[in-house]
Amino acid sequence: MNYWLMKSEPDAWSIDQQIKSGNKGSMWDGVRNYQAANNLRKMKRGDLCFFYHSNIGREIVGIVKVIREAYPDPTDKSKKFVAVQVRFEKKLDQPVTLESIKKTKELKDLPLIKQSRLSVMPMDTKHWKIILNMSRIVK
Repeated sequence: MNYWLMKSEPDAWSIDQQIKSGNKGSMWDGVRNYQAANNLRKMKRGDLCFFYHSNIGREIVGIVKVIREAYPDPTDKSKKFVAVQVRFEKKLDQPVTLESIKKTKELKDLPLIKQSRLSVMPMDTKHWKIILNMSRIVK
């Protein structure tokens, strides 16, 4: 299993909308950056992804699971980009803010900090576990 981080602006698609999509999940589409699209292509069924609210909130709020691997993005007229299907798994006990991530020295190499504009990025197991632990700390 691989781990990922997927960004969405909550006023466009929020974790609550993802929850409402139920067991069938929802299509993660609209990615038009080649590096992010290549990351979508690498995703496998069963991979877990942190759901990050970008712009508004700037925090990891939940986890989704890939339930369908890359397929042509129907919103892409050029037919160059792909989408995946993801299903809601859980909300984090406590959202993990970008500010707290930046203050955690063990996360200094996290793509979220190094490539802040990238909308879909891989995560290693070590970073995944650190962020999960951070979400359980009640402030």
